[in-house]
Amino acid sequence: MYRTKYNGTLRKENIGERVQLVGWVAKKRNFGQLCFIDLRDTTGICQLVFDEEIAPQVKDVRNEYVIEAEGVVEGRKDVNPNMPTGEIEVIVDRVKIINTAKTTPLIIADDTDALEDTRMEYRYLDLRRPIMQERLKTRAAISRSFRSYLDNHGFLEVETPMLGKSTPEGARDYLVPSRVHPGSFYALPQSPQLYKQLLMIAGLDKYYQFARCFRDEDLRADRQTDFTQVDIETSFLSEQEIMDFTEEMLCTMMKEVKGIDVPRPFLKLSWNDAMNLYGSDKPDNRFGMVFEDLGALFAKSEFPVFQGVETIKGFKAEQFHASNKEVKKLTELVKKNGGKGLVVFKMAEGKLSGPARKFMSDEEEKRLIEAFDAHDGDTIFIVADEWRKACTALGALRNEIGARKGLKDPSEFSFLWVVDFPMFEWSEEEGRYVSEHHPFTMPKSEDLPLLDSDPSLVKTNAYDIILNGYELGGGSMRIYDNALQKKIFKILGLSDEDIQNKFGFFVDAFQYGTPPHGGLALGFDRVAMIVAQTDSIRDVIAFPKNAAAKCPMSKAPTPVDQKQLEELHIAVTERE
Repeated sequence: MYRTKYNGTLRKENIGERVQLVGWVAKKRNFGQLCFIDLRDTTGICQLVFDEEIAPQVKDVRNEYVIEAEGVVEGRKDVNPNMPTGEIEVIVDRVKIINTAKTTPLIIADDTDALEDTRMEYRYLDLRRPIMQERLKTRAAISRSFRSYLDNHGFLEVETPMLGKSTPEGARDYLVPSRVHPGSFYALPQSPQLYKQLLMIAGLDKYYQFARCFRDEDLRADRQTDFTQVDIETSFLSEQEIMDFTEEMLCTMMKEVKGIDVPRPFLKLSWNDAMNLYGSDKPDNRFGMVFEDLGALFAKSEFPVFQGVETIKGFKAEQFHASNKEVKKLTELVKKNGGKGLVVFKMAEGKLSGPARKFMSDEEEKRLIEAFDAHDGDTIFIVADEWRKACTALGALRNEIGARKGLKDPSEFSFLWVVDFPMFEWSEEEGRYVSEHHPFTMPKSEDLPLLDSDPSLVKTNAYDIILNGYELGGGSMRIYDNALQKKIFKILGLSDEDIQNKFGFFVDAFQYGTPPHGGLALGFDRVAMIVAQTDSIRDVIAFPKNAAAKCPMSKAPTPVDQKQLEELHIAVTERE
C-alpha cells in the first residue's frame, strides 16, 4: 500500500492519525536541523516535517522527486490560511524516495513563467500544475452532469462512425486513405449530422453522444482541429421543447459544477436584433454599448462618409479615452473586420471633437449627444457601410473596447438564444448561395414561397445558444421532406449528380417515413473553457494542438515511412 490518505484531504479532524502519503515534492525548505517539504498529489499539498534524525534521508531530495512518507498528523502552530491543509502538518518518521527528477523546464505551480509553446512541449509537466488539474476536473464534472441529465431524460447514447464519407460543406475534411480500396478515402466526421438524422429515421427518438469531430481549418483560442461536441437529436419535439430541455440541462450543470443558480428562461434574440444591437450573432450581453441606428439623424449630412450608404450605426463607450495612436489601431480593427473606416467623436466640456466634427452642423451635434446621452469623457464610435459589414465591424470594435474596459467579468455567466437565422448567405467568392448553418435546416413555413422568388429572405427554425459572447452550440429543426431537401440542394448549386454522389444514401432514406426531428450540438471544449474561467480551450484539453495545428510534444503531424505510403498507393510531391 502506497497511501492511506490523499494529501489535500487532511484537516484538523485528522490530528493524531497515522498516515501514509505519496506524491511529488512541490517545495523543500531547510531550517537548520529541521526540513520541511510540501508534498503534492492530485488533491492538493500537505506540509511534511522532518526532524534532525530523519532529515538526512531527504538531504538530496529536490522539486518533483516522487517520495513516500509516513507519520502522524499534528496541528500547526503557524496556521497557513491560504492552504486548505494549512491547519495541520505531518511529522514524518519514515520516508522512501520512489523516483528522482531532473530540473523541470517550467515552474510546476499555478503561476508559471513558461511560454505556451514550452508548456505544450512538456505537457505532461504542465498538467501537474494544480490549476491545470482543476480545469480537467471541471471538464469531467461537466461531462458527468450532462450525461446524468440526458440518461435520466430518456436519451440513448449511440456511437457513430469515425470513418465516413466525404461530404464537404463548410470546413475542409480530414481525409483517410483506404489501403484496400486504392485511390479512395474516408473522411473524419466534421460532425455526426447525417448519422444522427438517420438515427431518427431509424426510430430511436432521443439520441446523444460525446462525439469527436475534425475540421481542417485555421485555429484560434476557442478552436481546435479535433474537438468534442455533445451531439443531441430528437423526434417529435418542437423547437421550444428542445430549447427548454437544453436550458434545463445547462442550468443543472451550472448548479452542480459551479453552485450557481442561472435564471430561466434565457433571453431570446432574433438574428436581426442581435446584429442590429450588438453586431454579432453571438453577442456578449454582460455589458452594454448597444448600437444606435443613426441613418435618420445623418440623412442630410454633408459628410461624404455618411452619404449614399446603406447603414450608419454607432455606440457610446462611457468614460473611455483613446489617444490618436489608439484610434488608428481601432480603425485598423474595423477595416480588418470588413468596415470601410471608423468615425470617432470625443466628448469634452459639453461638446464633441474629432476630424469629422467640421462636417457636422450644430443641430446634428446636439441630436447625436442626445441620442447617446453623452457626457464628458465619453467616446462615440460610428461606422457607415453596407448593413452587414457595418454591424460586423462595429461588433468587433465593441468586443475590443469591452475587453479594454474590463467589462467581461469571467465570474458572470450570461446565457441567451439567437434565433430566426437566415437560411442562406451569398458567397461572392463562389458566386452562389451557401448555407448559414447547414443544408438540412428547416426553413420557416411562412417563408417557403420565398425559396422560388428570393432565397436571401428565407429565415430558418435554427437556434444558437450563446454564453458570454461565445457560441456554445447550435441546432435546428431538420428538413424531413425529400422534395424540400432536394430543392435546398438545388439552391445551393448542387446538381442531381452532386446530390447523389455526396448525399445519395441520406436522401434515399427520406423515402421510408421520416419523422419531424431536430436537435443541437454543444461545443464541449468551449463549455468547459468558459465554466473553468479561462480564455483558451487548450487549457481544458489534455493534449491540444497549437495555433499552427501541430502538437509540440509529439511533433505530429510528421512524415511517414515510404513503405506506408506505398501500401496506401500515395505519392508525396513537393510544390513548385
